[in-house]
Formats: sequence, structure tokens, C-alpha cells
Amino acid sequence: MRIDIITVLPELLKSPFEASILKRAIDAGLVEVHFHNLRDYTTNNHKTVDDYQFGGGAGMVMLIEPIDKCITGLKAERNYDEVIYMTPDGETLNQGISNTLSLKENIIILCGHYKGVDQRVRDMLITKEISIGDYVLSGGELGAAVLCDSIIRLIPGVLGNETSALTDSFQDNLLAPPIYTRPREYKGHKVPEVLFTGNFPEIEKWRENEAYQRTKDRRPDLLD
Repeated sequence: MRIDIITVLPELLKSPFEASILKRAIDAGLVEVHFHNLRDYTTNNHKTVDDYQFGGGAGMVMLIEPIDKCITGLKAERNYDEVIYMTPDGETLNQGISNTLSLKENIIILCGHYKGVDQRVRDMLITKEISIGDYVLSGGELGAAVLCDSIIRLIPGVLGNETSALTDSFQDNLLAPPIYTRPREYKGHKVPEVLFTGNFPEIEKWRENEAYQRTKDRRPDLLD
């Protein structure tokens, strides 16, 4: 998989990809992540990427021309499955979206900034709009990092145990069940005895029941 991220703040984005699972995935050649500074696609001496709104109003708007030049240049080199815009009013990211995107070959992610992008960017260039929640950040960079993490960890070979991702919360519209490790008892709190029986069908049944109950208590909307 190849991910191209368009941003006005590449330095803000790079650090999440230089550690842990994302770094290992890149080093192993399982994914390529490329950062494109939008200012490199401007035509003025000040490398301006924004301007005032037509009609007045607070906040600057990202210009269409440098964005178009960057996306068009990338598309001239390869085909892209999706061109994604990170925006608070996009479709809320969920596990299903991450699962689908993890199967793609090439994607572009555009990080919004300031007040947002000229609407024509969204009309002409974007194929999918994604939000990471009902709140507003200073820019789309942190949201793009979250999206990439949720996608890359699903690529075969990235996690040490590939079944781990299949048992995460939301994969089957349930929250994950409780998990335990050593010690067996801590300050009077004991690990459930079923986990020591060696009866794996019973253990699995216990986990399914616990996952259902936890989902019912905390996120009943997932059961609808």
C-alpha cells in the first residue's frame, strides 16, 4: 500500500510514523507513506496556500490551485483508489471504513487547515470525506495520523499476531471483552476462573458473553 499525505505542516505529521508499529510496517516495505508540502505547489514568492473568503467572514480558506496541482501530479504517476479529505463534517471514521481502506493499493489524504478548503476542491477532486469525531482540530494532520494508524495495522504482516486485529473492539460490532495477565490475584481482585480451565470453547463462550454485556452497557447503539 502507498499513502500520500498532502499537508501544510509535514513536520507535525512525521513523528507518528517514526516509531512503533507504523515504523516497523514502513521499514518492512509493507506500506509507503509520503508527505507532500502544499507550499511546494504554489506559484507566488510567498508560497501562499490560503486567501480570504468571498462574501466575507472569519477565517482563511485553502486555495484550490496548489491542491489541484499536487493531486493531479500524483495521479499522473499512478492510479489512486481514494482521494480522502479530513474534515469535521465528513463520515465518522469507524472500523468498517478502516477495514475497507486497508484493502486499497494507493490512497491520497488531504489535510484541511485554516477554515477549510475551497468547496471546489471537494466537488472536483475528493472521493471520500472522513472525520475522526464531532469536534474541530486546528488542522487535518492529527486526524490523518489516526486514520493511517487504523488502516496500516490491518495490513497482513504488520502485527506480530494477525488474529489480534480480528479480535479488536468494533470488528464484529462488539466491544472487546475484559483481558487479564499476571498476577492471578492482585489486592483481592482475582482473574475469572474460566480462563484457567483450558476449555477453549468455554473460554470463547465466556468472552463472547462478556463482549456482548460490555457493549450492551457501554455502547448499546452498536447492537441496533
